[in-house]
Amino acid sequence: MRIKNILNLPLKIYYYFIFGKYSFYSEIMNVLKIDGGKNIFLGKNIFIGYKTWLSAIPYSDSNKCQLIIEDGAVIGHFNHIVATKQVVIKKDALLASRIYISDNTHDYSNPNLPIKTQKVIQKNGVVIGEGCWIGENVSILGASVGKNSVVGANSVVTHSIPDYCVAVGIPAKVIKKYNFETNIWENINS
Repeated sequence: MRIKNILNLPLKIYYYFIFGKYSFYSEIMNVLKIDGGKNIFLGKNIFIGYKTWLSAIPYSDSNKCQLIIEDGAVIGHFNHIVATKQVVIKKDALLASRIYISDNTHDYSNPNLPIKTQKVIQKNGVVIGEGCWIGENVSILGASVGKNSVVGANSVVTHSIPDYCVAVGIPAKVIKKYNFETNIWENINS
């Protein structure tokens, strides 16, 4: 649904009614679009940037879906986050701008049909770990990112990234891991 505040309610009150959960202590800038607002659950003290599109509609074989953004998460501008089953952005995660996150994809198996008319395929649920940092222009497709991990700018994450790692590239690969014995981010040998 496009954001149409037909009753001219103050936005914070309007958001309270369209989301499944909303905290007045959060800041949402002028979003682009919200689909399935009742399936979107927002924690306290979150920030959602300008022209972000949030979607939580069970298009695939799932009969329910959730998009959960936990306390203290910061989501930059122009992001597109799509849940057809479940996407969770954990506490204090930091997401830069122009990020795409999705737990689904379009089927393209029949070359005689337009892709938009083929079914939506459910991928793995997505969890963006607590305290992690997702860089600019990243795409995360049916994969998760571990606690306090970093995904470098312009990366495409198609396989899950463990806790305390740095991953970069297309597809994203782990290049560093934090060693708690030496207290150093160590390079990973290829």
